[in-house]
Amino acid sequence: MPPLRMLHLLMLMALLCGVDATCPTENNPLVLDPPEVIAEYGSWVTVNCTSSYEEHEGMYWSNEESTMTVDEKFISWTGQLSPWNVTAKCIINMNDSFECSKDLRITLYKNPEVTLFSLSDPVVETEFVLQCNVDDVAPVQNLTVKWYKDNVMIQTDSFLNTTKTPVSESSLLSVNVSRGDNGATFRCEAQMDLGPNGPKPPPISETIVISVHYAPEFSNNTLDVYLTEGDDVTLSCDAEGYPPPHFHWTRDGVNMMENTQNLNVTQGNVSATYTCTASNPLGRTNKSIFIHVKQLVMRAPAVAVTTAVPGEVCPLTLTPGEVVVRFGDRASVNCSTSAPDALGMGWEASVGGTKFGNPPFVIWTVEKLQAWSIKPKCNITLRNNKQCSTVPNITLYKTPDAVSVSAVTPVPMVEGVQYLLRCDIISVAPVRSLRVTWSMGGEIQGEERFNDTSATPVNKTAFLRVTPTRVHHGKLFTCNAELHLGPKVPTNSSKPYTAVVHYKPMMQDCPSTFTGVENNFRLEMLPCQADGNPPPTVHWYHEGKLVNLSEPLSRDHSGKYTAALFNEVSSTNTSVDITIEYGPSFTCDGRYEVRENEEVRMECKPKGLPAPKITWFKDGEVMVPPPSWRRRNSGKYVLKATNPHGTANHTLDLDVLFAPEFREGNYSKEVTPGHNVSFACSAEGNPIPEIQWKFSAVKNARETTGGRQKNVIVTGATSTNAGVYICVATNKVGSVSRSVTLRMRGRSGLIRIVWWLLILPFLILLLIVVITICKRRKKKHGQYSFIPAAKEGSDIPLTTTSGGDKA
Repeated sequence: MPPLRMLHLLMLMALLCGVDATCPTENNPLVLDPPEVIAEYGSWVTVNCTSSYEEHEGMYWSNEESTMTVDEKFISWTGQLSPWNVTAKCIINMNDSFECSKDLRITLYKNPEVTLFSLSDPVVETEFVLQCNVDDVAPVQNLTVKWYKDNVMIQTDSFLNTTKTPVSESSLLSVNVSRGDNGATFRCEAQMDLGPNGPKPPPISETIVISVHYAPEFSNNTLDVYLTEGDDVTLSCDAEGYPPPHFHWTRDGVNMMENTQNLNVTQGNVSATYTCTASNPLGRTNKSIFIHVKQLVMRAPAVAVTTAVPGEVCPLTLTPGEVVVRFGDRASVNCSTSAPDALGMGWEASVGGTKFGNPPFVIWTVEKLQAWSIKPKCNITLRNNKQCSTVPNITLYKTPDAVSVSAVTPVPMVEGVQYLLRCDIISVAPVRSLRVTWSMGGEIQGEERFNDTSATPVNKTAFLRVTPTRVHHGKLFTCNAELHLGPKVPTNSSKPYTAVVHYKPMMQDCPSTFTGVENNFRLEMLPCQADGNPPPTVHWYHEGKLVNLSEPLSRDHSGKYTAALFNEVSSTNTSVDITIEYGPSFTCDGRYEVRENEEVRMECKPKGLPAPKITWFKDGEVMVPPPSWRRRNSGKYVLKATNPHGTANHTLDLDVLFAPEFREGNYSKEVTPGHNVSFACSAEGNPIPEIQWKFSAVKNARETTGGRQKNVIVTGATSTNAGVYICVATNKVGSVSRSVTLRMRGRSGLIRIVWWLLILPFLILLLIVVITICKRRKKKHGQYSFIPAAKEGSDIPLTTTSGGDKA
């Protein structure tokens, strides 16, 4: 083996020493190609493992089917990526003592299935909700759900779930729509983002086209039309709405039988106001069209005009003067006179006429009156040949053959939309005396009269405008046809018409907040009653996910729950904040350690809602925890937690820790040379302190342990044993120490002599050094002698006295 490689192996072995066969990343000799696999679940993959180190004792993959290779620098693995927790590891045996390995990073994915549906049906001009279900997708944290409206992205959702196996998730889109959005396309797209190095699975999407329902609306609610008398015109009711509206026409407030969008008016001869009503389940609106007819001016032909000459009062009396008789019944009128000069009198009639008879009376009788236009006349002739006559007021009536009620639009009514009920009265006369009343549950809702002067039986139709609410559902509407001809004329009533009203859903008796008990409460137990016609579909959601109503709720399910109600009329939402209460429970440890004199802090707190009341017990008796813990408080405690939903007990051992303490302090001890001596050290503390002696190590001194104390034993004491011995007691709370000073008895003078013998040579040597330094300093500066001053003019110079210097 070359030395360089041997050095590399030694370095690698040193790095790997005690690392449980795991190589540091920067020194791992294995390289995987590819280093990471991102693939669809169930696919096959091949990975090469190469070693930069040739001298090894074998390479293999951790998979069961892999075999070891010894002579190669690489080994391949081909396998199917399943199950979801599949792993692969390349391993190399460096020698008998350690090995290196490298894990293959594997990410498996599965493209989802997507379904899209609306929670609001039908879609009206308000907020509506779409739900996109993404099923069987993995890993969900790599999933992004994108929402598009007409190919423009409007929302994205991501998910935090870190599970690697397939799951199902939902995404909700709430958006406000108007009639301009009718026909808009919404798309939910599920896209897996597996990183820049991962594959790009195609996005999975689902598209829905919405139809926005809205009430009818006219671009112009009034219109004036001008025409010449006799012209034809077509009137148009051009309302827009969805669903397409139904139409109804009236002329000068009188209902017409036309229910088409266009109305043909032929040979118009009088100005009139036509009103078109457009309605659908979401509302109604009117458009008034005013027709102005220009009359043609024509010259009237000449006619003969006879002027009546006023005469005297005719002396005739009719009894009765007014006759009301049912068609086919007997009719009789007595005509009498009190005039003394009457010559004769008689009845002139198409039916029941009489001959000219003698006064004072004459009777007109018809056993079966069936002439609708009969007008019998009673005539009298007086002596002066004057004649006069009188005509009784005869009303021949016929009650209807049938009275029936039906809806103009034969569909269920929708709450808030105006509808017409029609009452058909068949073969009634005289129609001018007909009064039609509408009643609902015994209460009068409307009345209609007719101006038709026809005396013969006709068919008539009366209308009632109804804007129903939910209270009208199931109500009975009745049409009553009454001829106002006196109390003896019966009233004909229709069979009741039962109103079927469709109305939007609503949740009744639903509280805004509710409290339930864990595992006993289910959503179906809420006092919420869904009302609507047709009966609404109700879905409950929590955090955007559909909830099973029969599943008991736990404490983790507290929160806001939303009920989505929808039927074919509309949709609505209602929310309830639900709090799930539960009984007490402890999850604390069974043993707690506290330090002495610390404040009492309740680290063992039970869970429960409402918050439980805690009672402490020690030795079976109730106690109050002290302000701070003392060592005497150590022991076993029972905690009892109580709330309205139960009781829980928890037993804990409380261990009060305190720092070590010595029973005795520092002291000194003397020993005679050659004798034995010992001293002990023990301390109190919790946990039990560890005792340690600190002293100069000599052969004749040793430590022994006895029980909870440590002893130092000196055998045959010498001067080397003299000194300070320190005992240290330590536990997790603190550390303390004390000392024992050992002195030798009777040898103190000898010791001082020995000390001086050691110190004296050092002092002499120090003195010699000091003297030498001083002499050297003196030579450098020189020595001078000063001579008294010479007489003036003397030239004697100053000279030094030291040898070698100038004199």
